[in-house]
This record gives sequence, C-alpha cells and structure tokens, in this order.
Amino acid sequence: MVASTDTTSDRSQVFQLLSNHRRRYAIHFCKREGGKVTLSDMAEQVAAWEEGKEIAELTSDERKRVYTSLQQTHLPTLDDAGMVVFENGEIELTERADELEVYMDVVPGDSVPWGVYYLGLSGLGFAVLGGVWLDVLPTGVLPAVGWAGIVLAVFAVSAVVHVYQNRKYRLGGTEYPQ
Repeated sequence: MVASTDTTSDRSQVFQLLSNHRRRYAIHFCKREGGKVTLSDMAEQVAAWEEGKEIAELTSDERKRVYTSLQQTHLPTLDDAGMVVFENGEIELTERADELEVYMDVVPGDSVPWGVYYLGLSGLGFAVLGGVWLDVLPTGVLPAVGWAGIVLAVFAVSAVVHVYQNRKYRLGGTEYPQ
C-alpha cells in the first residue's frame, strides 16, 4: 500500500513541476543543449521563447525578469525535486529528469492522438477479419493469411511512425519547446 502512495505522490510532484512553462522550457533547453548550461544562456533563450523574439532583440528587462524567476524560483524547485543540479550559475540535468518523458506525450495540433489512431486501426483490422470470415473479401485473389499480413503490416508501419514521432517531439527534441 505504501508503494501506491509513493507513486501517487511522485506523479503529483511531476505534474506540479511540469505545470509551469518556465520549468518545462528550462528542461527543454537543458535537453537540447546536452550537458551543463549557464543560467545566463538559459534565461536568454527562455525569454526569447516567451517573447517570440530572437535573443538579439530582447531588452535587458525581459532577460532580467526571466533570469530572476529562474534563479529564485524555478531552478531551486527543479533542484529540490532532483531533476537538475543547480549550483554556481550552472545547470545540469540529472538522470531522474528522464522520468519526465512519460508525462510529456506531445501531440502536434494537426495530429490525431495515437490512442485514437490505434483504436481506429483495430476497428479496421476487425472489419477485415469479419470480411474474410463472412467471405465478403475475395480470398481467392488474396488468401486469408494475406489479408492478415496486410493488417499486420499497417500496424507495423504505424508503430514505426509512432516511435519516430515520439522521439522527434520529446522534450528537448525540437528547436522550440512544445
């Protein structure tokens, strides 16, 4: 019973950490850079993302506001949670930050969630199975195992695309945080 409470507590902590866009941007920046980063560099990039500007176009107030917020609030919170090591103006992700991937299922705006897609694909598979069973689909031209192979191939291709897209859109995998 204790493990269940710990899991719920951990999940709540992760959702709280990810609920703030600056913390998500900070993690994204660290993952994208791959290694130690400076607070100054992070603050500039986060401010640029927030303002929708290039770094060179930022005002000193925009930089300072983000720098102060990261330094005083967000990075200490991530450090306390064990997601980053923040000391002497440098930030580095810990191995624990990899746990966040499970909670970051990014679905692009023009896309269907994968669960819905696979549900539809399963419906198509059952329709093909029913068509073969009821002799609605031509088994003379293509035997039943051929129809099953087509359905299996569609699932396999879909799985490959799913894995590729998940890696492409994971936290730190794109130029701009999702």
